[in-house]
Amino acid sequence: MQDVEQDKAVAREILCRFLAACFYEPGPEFVEEKLFESMLEVAGRIDPDLKARAGRLGKAFFAEGAENLLVDYTQLFLGPNYIAAKPYGSVWLEGEHGLMQDSTMAVQELYAEGGFEIDEDFHELPDHVAVELEFLYLLIHDGNEADHSGEAAVSAEIRALRKRFIEGHLGAWIGPFAAAVTTGANCDFYRELAALTEQFVKLEKQVLLN
Repeated sequence: MQDVEQDKAVAREILCRFLAACFYEPGPEFVEEKLFESMLEVAGRIDPDLKARAGRLGKAFFAEGAENLLVDYTQLFLGPNYIAAKPYGSVWLEGEHGLMQDSTMAVQELYAEGGFEIDEDFHELPDHVAVELEFLYLLIHDGNEADHSGEAAVSAEIRALRKRFIEGHLGAWIGPFAAAVTTGANCDFYRELAALTEQFVKLEKQVLLN
């Protein structure tokens, strides 16, 4: 039983990293790196519902042309005139004009506490959904490493940080953000991505309650 739970924990770690990747501009590397085949495999190790959603996500990606995906990505997350689903936590936590406000500073403090550094060549805000998912990936990964090494105190610290991050940041805004993506998307791919991401974050909340 312990081996099964450890396998699920590693699979959650990997799936989180894949979800983060999907919120970057879609490109040929998604196909070249067999992203959706890998997502389907790891999701199946976690939960049947997640596997079903990951399967629909991959089918939706291949059903759309590259141009349609890029157009949808742009109007959902970039603009320039109208952005259907701004991908920043501060917007959803502090209102439409909340960019780089208190919540952004707070999440950066959590990043520093968790040893998470954003590459200086990265030209997005620190509370972008992909960045927050990458931080969650790091926390799950580091927690798994501590558990594997038998470092109970370190594991507890990481778990507490993960709980603060999900309850105060990503888990607090992923729902309305996902709803905006669902409403604003023209492609099924982004609707499926929003649903899968929200379901995954809810699962992480449940894991922390156990």
